[in-house]
Amino acid sequence: MTYDLLITGATLYDGTGHTPYLADVWVKDGEICLIGKHNAASYAAKKIINGEGLILTPGFIDAHAHGEPFKTPAFENFLSMGVTTICLGQDGFSPDLSEDSYSSGEPLGSWMNRVDALTPGVNIVMFAGHNTIRMQTGAKYKTEPAEQDMTQMEQLLHEALDLGCFGMTTGLEYNPGFNCKTPELDRLAQLVGARGGMIMSHMRSENDATIVPAIEELLSQGKYCPVQISHIKVVYGKGTDRAEEICRLLDEARANGIKATADFYPYTASYTSIEILFPDWAKLPHNYEEVKTTRGEELRQYLKDKIEQRNGPEATLIGTGPFKGKTLGQLATELNKPFEDVLMEDIGPYGAFGAYFIMDEALQDALLKYPYTMLCTDGSPFMNHPRSFGSFAKMIQTFVLKKQLFPLEEGIRKMTGLTAETIGIPDRGLIKPGYKADLLLFDPTEIKENATYENPMQLSSGFRYVIVNGKIVKEREDFIGERAGRMLRKPQL
Repeated sequence: MTYDLLITGATLYDGTGHTPYLADVWVKDGEICLIGKHNAASYAAKKIINGEGLILTPGFIDAHAHGEPFKTPAFENFLSMGVTTICLGQDGFSPDLSEDSYSSGEPLGSWMNRVDALTPGVNIVMFAGHNTIRMQTGAKYKTEPAEQDMTQMEQLLHEALDLGCFGMTTGLEYNPGFNCKTPELDRLAQLVGARGGMIMSHMRSENDATIVPAIEELLSQGKYCPVQISHIKVVYGKGTDRAEEICRLLDEARANGIKATADFYPYTASYTSIEILFPDWAKLPHNYEEVKTTRGEELRQYLKDKIEQRNGPEATLIGTGPFKGKTLGQLATELNKPFEDVLMEDIGPYGAFGAYFIMDEALQDALLKYPYTMLCTDGSPFMNHPRSFGSFAKMIQTFVLKKQLFPLEEGIRKMTGLTAETIGIPDRGLIKPGYKADLLLFDPTEIKENATYENPMQLSSGFRYVIVNGKIVKEREDFIGERAGRMLRKPQL
């Protein structure tokens, strides 16, 4: 037997969180075949890598990511920080789900097939977006969809699950998701659960005053299928005690049989559309120009109060458009007008994305320590936030080695095995015979997060080898060989 790859003498952190151990790993046809010490005379390999003094882990899995494979197929930002699988279709938005008259773009099945043919740099897991489903049916912006609308939504969701989506995502702070009510979500959750999927949710609120009912609404869906809080945070919340209260909610649900988990990006600034600052009545389907004319003073006061509540104008950093790289405070000075007027007149609800410095470090660290919290970036190759380029490197560099929030084996579990098990990704996330050979070889002390808020698009560094489906795609800081990712499809029940 001649194998494709042999990695010798590395210390295996296998993704389970168990004690690491020394072993050799043999790979053939994209799979891990053997683990342990074997007689080299009996087993030959086309390529041998000396792993002495290094650790070998599963490739990291990003539980909540964004990206467009046809614009940036290499996904080098993810590979550079050790991510070999990403989960797309987040926050309620995915490619269209049908070729029927409600569809405005390429249907999901065709899109997934084209991604397969493209061979992306990373493996891709897909979810169906609830907001997309709404906009493809008669439901759209309705608060009470008719029965016909619900039937159409269920049909599209079935089709998405037939294609191999791993479940559904919701984005309840976004349009049209914030129009929906809990019974609609519960009904769709029953379908997701019957098909063996899960729901990931950008919940209705992440603010300290209203996060508990938002979590309870998600846990209501958890009666029917596993549920995950997307990018868990408590905006305006303070301290570890508040984090522990949130974690107790999840523990109580888990004790009652609800599979409740969370994902997390390791930064204290969020990043999303500027629309999150505007009231519902100033966003679609309402006419914004008309709102400015008829309710201008009310909108101006709303925006002023909102920004002051969110730590002031210096805590909002514009990430796209003509004002990219400047805070609202800087813009107010430069344009010689109040920051609320800058928002209302010069940007508008859909004029930019931004970073918002609104989270408490102690609280967020405590959420990350929760055993059922896994890592994500909530980032993309083109997002102006350091989480897109640094999250998984920062996990090792800052949270494991510097802060020592948990041992390295637990940090690896939160980036690999926990994520694969929770989402239901078969044959990945662990170093185990028969599993796919998504592997990383590195010295943890060499891992560096290089992205900053001022210069966010800097690749992470320090991984000696990044291996996707048995192929070496990156060696030190050089990308080598061809792209090796795949579109992953959930096995049908």
